[in-house]
Amino acid sequence: MASLTGKLLIATPAMPDPRFAHAVVFLCAQSGEGTMGLIINKPLPDLTIQKLAHHLQLAGAGAHSGLADGGEVADGPVHFGGPVETGRGFVLHSQDYFSADGSVQVMDGLVLTTSSDVLAGMARGQGPAHAIAALGYAGWGAEQLERELHSGGWLLADADPDLLFATPDGEKWDKTLRSIGVDPRMLSGRIGHA
Repeated sequence: MASLTGKLLIATPAMPDPRFAHAVVFLCAQSGEGTMGLIINKPLPDLTIQKLAHHLQLAGAGAHSGLADGGEVADGPVHFGGPVETGRGFVLHSQDYFSADGSVQVMDGLVLTTSSDVLAGMARGQGPAHAIAALGYAGWGAEQLERELHSGGWLLADADPDLLFATPDGEKWDKTLRSIGVDPRMLSGRIGHA
């Protein structure tokens, strides 16, 4: 199977794990050892970028940036990125920000950063133009994801920055399914049966 890096996984009703019900997962990396991704449509209740930056005591959180362009202070949601390492932060974002210490280009136009610098920058209005902050990630061992795809737990779609960054979280699952020609109302929890 070709690399799935940069693709979106869409949970089907056949997904047995309730943590992934109606999830849309952006796949950040895949190798012979496994696959790593971030759930991009499940905001954590009552946790925002500003609250997380304040909790982490990041310098300048909540302060106006003073940038000539009038950069806005970000206070978007922090997402449940997945059940693995839920205390670890990730930011999937546009390529206008890059940290030598913690950024990796995932695909053209999209970067994944793990350093707290990006969160501090976002909290001051100096971060990337488009971003999804998450705690934790979704991980699969070697060939595990391929088995889950084969058993009907997931569908695949191409990632679209508009879908990632401009679509409200509550609409991402439906819109991603529709992007591959699937009407969510027609999905059944029983895969492979006519």
